[in-house]
Amino acid sequence: MTEVTVVGGALVRDGRLLAAQRAHPAEIAGKWELPGGRVEPGESDADALRREFAEELDVEVTVGGRIGQDVPLSDRKVLRIFQVRLVDGRRPRALQHRALRWVSAHELADVDWLPADRVLLPDLRMLLDG
Repeated sequence: MTEVTVVGGALVRDGRLLAAQRAHPAEIAGKWELPGGRVEPGESDADALRREFAEELDVEVTVGGRIGQDVPLSDRKVLRIFQVRLVDGRRPRALQHRALRWVSAHELADVDWLPADRVLLPDLRMLLDG
């Protein structure tokens, strides 16, 4: 029984995927993830992604289709990934992460991803190969 959904956004620019390096909590700081966060009560997945990208990266996005399947994070929590696109030409800024980087399809496996994001690498590679 899932009670919490965490959403992430796959933002692609010039054939590269945006990855964000966690700043906290300590046990996962330094690992990389797709930007996003928890869906709040009464909020849609798309609304949560738009809010999280604004808060974490200072950019406005539109939300597209799903990428891959839900990834269980625990008995009551799942990760759900969507493709997102920038609304304007602004560049994402790391407001809550240590760093941002753009990753090509051949670099995906070399990134120290969080385990849940790593599960989606085949789907992300297909997105980048396009």
